[in-house]
Amino acid sequence: MLSSLANRLNAERQRRFVGRKRELELFQTALTASNLPFHLLYIFGPGGVGKTSLLVQFTHLCELSAIQSVYIDTRNIEPTPESFLNTLQTAMNLQVADSISILAEKLCRHVVFLDTYETLVPLDEWLREVFLPQLSETTLTVIASRYAPANAWRIDPGWQALMYALPLRNLSPEESQIYLTRRQIPVTQHQAVLDFTYGYPLALSLVADAFAQRQDFCFQPEAAPDVVKILLEKFLQAVPTSAHRMALQACALVRSSTEALLAEMLAMTDVHYLFEWLRELSFVDSGISGLFPHDLAREVLIADLRWRNPEFYVELHKRARSYYTTQLQQSQDQQRVLFDYIFLHRDNLAVRPCFTWQENKNLLTDKMQASDKTALVQMVVEHEGEESARLAAYWLERQPQGVLVFRDVQQRLINGFVLVVALHQASIEDLQADPGAIACWQYLHHAPLRSNEGATMFRFWMARDTYQAVSPTQSLIFINFVQQHRLTAGLAFTFFTCAEPDFWAAMFAYADLARLPEADFAVGGKRYGVYGHDWRVVSPTLWQQLLAQREIAASAQVVTPQTEPLLVLSQPEFTQAVQAALRYFSRPDALYKNPLLRSRLVVEQSASHSSAERTVTLQAVIKQAVESLQSSPRDHKLYSALHRTYLHPAPTQEQAAELLDLPFSTFRRHLKAGVTRVAEILWQQEIG
Repeated sequence: MLSSLANRLNAERQRRFVGRKRELELFQTALTASNLPFHLLYIFGPGGVGKTSLLVQFTHLCELSAIQSVYIDTRNIEPTPESFLNTLQTAMNLQVADSISILAEKLCRHVVFLDTYETLVPLDEWLREVFLPQLSETTLTVIASRYAPANAWRIDPGWQALMYALPLRNLSPEESQIYLTRRQIPVTQHQAVLDFTYGYPLALSLVADAFAQRQDFCFQPEAAPDVVKILLEKFLQAVPTSAHRMALQACALVRSSTEALLAEMLAMTDVHYLFEWLRELSFVDSGISGLFPHDLAREVLIADLRWRNPEFYVELHKRARSYYTTQLQQSQDQQRVLFDYIFLHRDNLAVRPCFTWQENKNLLTDKMQASDKTALVQMVVEHEGEESARLAAYWLERQPQGVLVFRDVQQRLINGFVLVVALHQASIEDLQADPGAIACWQYLHHAPLRSNEGATMFRFWMARDTYQAVSPTQSLIFINFVQQHRLTAGLAFTFFTCAEPDFWAAMFAYADLARLPEADFAVGGKRYGVYGHDWRVVSPTLWQQLLAQREIAASAQVVTPQTEPLLVLSQPEFTQAVQAALRYFSRPDALYKNPLLRSRLVVEQSASHSSAERTVTLQAVIKQAVESLQSSPRDHKLYSALHRTYLHPAPTQEQAAELLDLPFSTFRRHLKAGVTRVAEILWQQEIG
C-alpha cells in the first residue's frame, strides 16, 4: 500500500509539472555525460518560483537513469558543519559518521541535492572551501536557493569553471496555460489569472486551488484574499522593521526605485541601508534606472497595501508624484521621467491594458530625416491605403517639424512614427486638402482660437508591424502626447485620431479626451474617430490634478472632475471682465458674478473652489497687476490713476485728479490707459 501511495504521489507530481524544458535538458545532459561539464549546479530564484518542484523532477531523472542521489532540505539543519554532516549521514543511510570519505571514494555518478540553501548562509564558506572540494569528481551537487551565488563563488577561478549558475524564472504564457488546463481552470478565466500571476508557479497553484474549492469562482485578486495573503507571507518571511516594510511597499508602487526617490516617498533623509536591503531581496532586480520587484511581488504588495492601509497608499502616490513633478522641471531625460510618472496610473484597469509598462531602451525617438519619407509613406500605404498615404506625404512636406520617428537602436530601422499637424499654422488650402484636418478645424468654430493660441492634431500615428495596437511604439506615442502640451506654448486644443476609436474609449476618457463625433472623417473608404481636449477648459494644471484623482481609483470607472470647467473668454470678453473687476474691486458682493472667477487666471491660483476664495484670489491678481506698473517710470502715472480710482479710491474721480494734481482730462487719459495696460498683463497670464 505504501508503495502504491508513493507511485500515486509521483504520478500526480509528474502530471501537474509543466515547463522547465531547458533546465531538464541541461541536467539530463550533465547526468549522462562521460565527464561532468560542471560539478555544481546552482539554481536560484524567489520563493515559490518552483525550485523544489524542479529538484523533484531531477531526482526522478536520476531514478530513470539508475543514478544514486541524496536529497536534503537544509531548512531543518543548524548551520554548523556537525549538524550538516549528521543530516547527510542520515540521508545516506550510513551507520558510521564518515559521509565525506564515502562520497569521496565513490567511482560511479551520483548527485547531492541541497534545497532551501539560503538557510545555510553562515555555512557557505565551509561548504565552498572544505566540504565540496573533498567530494569525488563523479559527484554532481545541485543547490537551490533564493539568492544568487555569493561573490566568493563568482570570483574564484576554480569555481568559475566548475559551477553553472541557473536563475529560475516564471513559466511562459504557453506553459502557464498548459498548467491551468491540466488543473481544469475554465478557459474564460485564463487571461485574468495570467494577468495576475505572470506565470509565477506558486501563484498559479494557489489560484488553481481556489477554483477547486469554489465551483462558481470568478478570479479577481481582491476576490482571493487567501491567495494574496499566502503569496505575501512567502515574500515577506523576514522583514526586519516597519521601515523595511514601507520601503518595500514604496518600491512596489513605482517603476524603479533610486535612493533619492525612496527618501522622498518615506520622508527620510538616510535610506541607504533600506536601499541595500531591497537590493538583496531575491524578488527585487536591479536595472539601469534603479530597483524593481518581480511583477507578481509588485501586484501582491500593492493589493495588500490598498486593502490594509489605503491612506498610506494614497500618500505614497502623492509623494512619488511630487518627486516626478520636480524631476520634469530639472531632468534632461524627460521621456524616462514621463514613463515613471505614467507608471503610477497602471493600477487603474482602464489604463493598464493600454501601455507596455517598461520603458523600451531599444527604441530611439528621433527627428525625421529626408531619407525616411519613402518608408513612412509606405507604412501608411500598408495600414491605411493609398489615399491616406497621399495625405501623409502632403503633410510630411508641409510640416516636417511635426514628425517624430521611432527607430531601433541597434539597426536604426524605423519602428513607427507620429505626425502632428499644427492646425493654426496651416493655410486654408492645406486644411481643405485633408478631410481630417478640415473636420477638426471646423469643430473649432464651437470654441474659436484666441490670439496667440494654437491647436494640434495627432493626424498619423502607427507602429510598423502593429499599427495602432498596444505596443512599445504606441506607448511612446502616448508619452509624446503627454509631453506635447508641456512643450507647446499657447496650446489651446489637441485632437487625436483613431482608426478604432471604440477600443481606446476607456483609456481616453480616463485621460479626459472627449469623443468628438462631429470631427470624425473618412479617407479612402475608411472612417476615423476623433478625440479631443480643450486645454482652456481643463488646463494642464487642472488636468494633472484630475489624473491624480483617477490614479488611485480602485476600478476602471473614470472619476469625474470635482470642479466646474474653466470658462474660455475671448480677449474682448476678458477685457470687459477686467474692467468690471476694477470697478467693483472693493465690493466682493459685486465681484461674485464676475466671469473671471471661472477663468484659468483665477482658478489655478485659488486655494479652494469656493466662490468666496476665488473672489479673494481675483482681488489679489488685480492688485498685483496694478502694483506691477510701479516698476516702470512710464507706467507709474497709470498706477497712480488706478490706485486713486479703484484700490484706494477717492470719493469722486474729480477729487482723485485733484489729489494727483492733474487736469481731469489728463487723469481720465491715464486711467483709461491704465485699465488697458492691466487687462493686457492679465490676458497674457490667462493665455500663457
